[in-house]
Amino acid sequence: MAGLMIGSVLLGGGLFLAGCSAGTSSGAASSAAKAAAPANGEAASAPSAMASAPRAADQGSPGGQDAATTVRLAPASSIIYTAQLTVRAADVSAAAAQADRIAAAAGGYIASETMSANPGHPSEATASVQLKIPVASYPDTLSQLARGLGTRLALRQQAQDVTQRVADVNSQVTSDQAAIAQLRALLRHAGSVADLLSVQNQISSEEASLESMQAQQRALSRQVSYATVTLTLLGPKARPAVHREKPPPTLAGGFGAGWRALRITVSWTLAFLGAVAPFAVILAVVGYAAYRLRRAYGPTRRARGQ
Repeated sequence: MAGLMIGSVLLGGGLFLAGCSAGTSSGAASSAAKAAAPANGEAASAPSAMASAPRAADQGSPGGQDAATTVRLAPASSIIYTAQLTVRAADVSAAAAQADRIAAAAGGYIASETMSANPGHPSEATASVQLKIPVASYPDTLSQLARGLGTRLALRQQAQDVTQRVADVNSQVTSDQAAIAQLRALLRHAGSVADLLSVQNQISSEEASLESMQAQQRALSRQVSYATVTLTLLGPKARPAVHREKPPPTLAGGFGAGWRALRITVSWTLAFLGAVAPFAVILAVVGYAAYRLRRAYGPTRRARGQ
């Protein structure tokens, strides 16, 4: 009886411990499953959110689409814009004043202005105006100048990419500033007068280089920030200046130039001889007369002397 009681107690304790461990394992497994469920849900919802983002952008306002396009297409570059515009206007003075107002409204200004007018022929007046226009409003302003001043005769635009040059100048400015800072720190620890003077000379050289680079930096920033528009205004009867490109030299052209040079040389030589000929004739006659007189009277004088 005692053995049966001890065996039943041990069996009951073993079953109790097995039940507790099984409950604990199943509880931990269910907890892990519950914890993983939100993570899996979030991971599953992330692709759907990413997939829905382009659809939301496409279905958004036009302004949002323009902004996205600008971010993708506009490179981080520095470009110098220039343009030459020729316009025929009924009144050159009024057209120049209108150009000034258009530039001022866009935030620009007139860099230079030259006007030529004949009081007797006002229709032949001309003017040359150089305008500085902010790059942001450059296309619209150029369009207004081409349409609102008169009849457009010619328009030429150029764009020069100076991104690398701007980056080089900015890097040089940063390098010079760092070098000056290091030299000034070294100056405080200079031991002798010679070392002090050497470091000071290096600082002066670096400061001169820094000032030069900063001047270039300001000039580039100005050129990149403002587009240059050279506006030529012509009166109703004024003739535009024609700029013809010279053709490359050829063999026939060289032969013709040499022949013209030879003819010009011969012509000038003959003209010189023609100009000298009368004086030469007179000198020859006078010399011959003097020679004859000397031969005629020379023996007589010698005879009398004897």
